Amino acid sequence: MEKFITDEIQNEAIEDLSKIVGIASYNEKAESKAPFGKGPKKALEQVLAITEKLGFKTYEDPDGYYGYADIGTGDQTFGIVGHMDEVPAGNLEAWDVEPYKLTEKDGKLYGRGTQDDKGPTMSAIYAIKAILDKGYKLNKKIRVIFGTDEEILWRCLAEYNKKEDSIDLGIAPDAEFPLIYAEKGLQQSYLVGPGSKELHLDLENAFNAVPGKAVYDGPKQTEVFEALKKHGFEADKKDNSIEVHGKSVHAMNAPEGVNAVVRLGIALAEVYPQIKVLQFLKAFGEDANGTNLLGDVSDDVSGKLTFNISSLKITDDESRMQIDLRIPVKIDHDQLVQQISDAVAKFGLKYENFDYVAPLYVPTDSELVKTLMSTYQDLTGDMKSQPAISGGATFARTMHNCVAFGGMLPTTPDFMHQANENWSKADMRKAMEIFAEAIYRLCVK
Repeated sequence: MEKFITDEIQNEAIEDLSKIVGIASYNEKAESKAPFGKGPKKALEQVLAITEKLGFKTYEDPDGYYGYADIGTGDQTFGIVGHMDEVPAGNLEAWDVEPYKLTEKDGKLYGRGTQDDKGPTMSAIYAIKAILDKGYKLNKKIRVIFGTDEEILWRCLAEYNKKEDSIDLGIAPDAEFPLIYAEKGLQQSYLVGPGSKELHLDLENAFNAVPGKAVYDGPKQTEVFEALKKHGFEADKKDNSIEVHGKSVHAMNAPEGVNAVVRLGIALAEVYPQIKVLQFLKAFGEDANGTNLLGDVSDDVSGKLTFNISSLKITDDESRMQIDLRIPVKIDHDQLVQQISDAVAKFGLKYENFDYVAPLYVPTDSELVKTLMSTYQDLTGDMKSQPAISGGATFARTMHNCVAFGGMLPTTPDFMHQANENWSKADMRKAMEIFAEAIYRLCVK
């Protein structure tokens, strides 16, 4: 195999990576032509300047939602879909380095975005440059697409898909090698019903996390505590409240967690049997696959539905729950929504949509998957790792015939969204080699 990546190429990639890591690009208040704030806008403009310097033809959406860089020609377009936004640095005291300055230390590159997703995106860009520097000609147009709202609601690529032509095949370098060929559908919704003058609750958590704690400071605490003990639910009695303990995990792994909000709701249902939303929680139980409510919802590709109830509010006027569903790729979304609506109506609840992201499924016998897998195996010697399915979501699902491919190796420690985010130079080098060989096989040979 051709050796595409040299020390010089990697050093150039690191130098340009430092320019975009140096920009704090988390979501902020919208400004003119910067719908997600000045940071993502500035990072987008910087990466477009970098790619233009490298010979790409660049385009920035006039409204500031996205940009892209094209190189090569052909009847087909190969897409590389990355993002320039990031999560905030968080507690600065937890960082050993300045989060918005690329710092090399002990063979690692530190800074917000080094893993997610500025580092992998820049690595893919320089993988293209490495191929072209060898004198090869592309047989497809390559388009590197830059999103600016991946960490929030993906409005950037929703806008892209309204305005631009679809790619023919592609990768999103925003996950782990070897690749993810199936991503479950993501549905976030509300279940809304009648309120109660006897009981008020305000247990609010993120949609996408199983709540690991629920605090109850309402009336009849002795009865509620006894009901918790009866069910064997772990809880502590405080002076003026009860703290129910669970185990918090990401919603895509909901069956592995212990939902403290649901456990509290089940106990409250015994003390307040007349409150319909509590009777729903009692019937739903602790089955995070939703089997008690819907029966078996699964397919032969991506497994079972996951059903996470993250929040519960009860006021005089209404009760409201947040639910997060990870839907198997072969399940009809509209039929499932109707099934849920019919099931919760029996408890006086109404289904309300909040957000939906369609699933990703590219068969493992497709040319794209076979080529990417053979590339990964040839360059790593790893024959054990197999194409994966995920309940999570990457930008790959926004595009036609696209999969998540890298840039983290299976052995790469995960520092995404954490203090001291870093990516080792050795792992970056291997990712660049894999990207370059894959692009060569798909866009040159």
